[in-house]
Amino acid sequence: MKFFKIIAIALTIIIAIIFIKFRPAYAVSLNGEEIGYVGDEEEFKQEINENVLVPEEENVAFVELENVQYTMSLVSRNQVDEQAVMTKLAESAKNIYRVYEVADLNNEEDKIYVNTMEEAEEIVQNLKETYSEIEPDLVINTMYLENVDEVNEENIQIAKEKMTQELQTELEEKQEKDSKTVNGIYLACVPVTGRITSRFGANERVRDHTHKGIDIGAAGGTPIYAAAGGTITYSGWESGYGYLVIIDHGNGVETYYGHCSKLYVSKGQQVNAGDKIAAVGSTGNSTGNHLHFEIRLNGAQVNPQKYVYN
Repeated sequence: MKFFKIIAIALTIIIAIIFIKFRPAYAVSLNGEEIGYVGDEEEFKQEINENVLVPEEENVAFVELENVQYTMSLVSRNQVDEQAVMTKLAESAKNIYRVYEVADLNNEEDKIYVNTMEEAEEIVQNLKETYSEIEPDLVINTMYLENVDEVNEENIQIAKEKMTQELQTELEEKQEKDSKTVNGIYLACVPVTGRITSRFGANERVRDHTHKGIDIGAAGGTPIYAAAGGTITYSGWESGYGYLVIIDHGNGVETYYGHCSKLYVSKGQQVNAGDKIAAVGSTGNSTGNHLHFEIRLNGAQVNPQKYVYN
């Protein structure tokens, strides 16, 4: 019994010495590397939440601290230094900034980042009012970024100018296309390159009525192209027109190509804008090599120069 008492006393002394010199604590690891020891895990986490993970800048959404682990340990009392551990964690914490992205859904590269929703809404409103004709598809997205160095006045202005240029180009392209559109049919191609020798409505001795189309002078054999896609409804000889091609483009729009020397298409054939359909000639009632070009809307001739060669 004496032996066991001695053993018990010895163990008590050892345990007492251990608790005097050592204490239970938590080893804190950051990204797999041990950085120190703290006493109570929950109390320390609360201190981190109150002192480290609190945004100090206005546009910081939150402070991020990743890959922190806690492991129960028995360590020397002088090894516990919560302030040193907190300092190291604070140095590793990252500010995550909330910014607002103005994006053009029609152009994924066009983006403007600003610091406030008010700025974003103002940009969207101004651009939509300025370019209402093309109805820009602009949206505002909330973004969270670690680095906001580019969200400054200079870069915001550069991004605005880039988006404005893109929208201006889109507007000009639409206006250009609209100027070449007859009742919804876009005349994408000029039939032949040359000089206009007779304009729509002209009174000339070669005919007993005003001119119902325009004449474009060009060398014999020069290719003639379809101004827009459609169906060939006529390809052959037609009195004063000589060899003539008529294309029905739909929506009541037709184009006429007269005085041709050769015809490359036949009735019923489908053609696309820019397809070669004939060659310039001087057949029919003609005084020289040229293309007589007409546009008809619901059977009535309209001035082609409103849409091509303008």
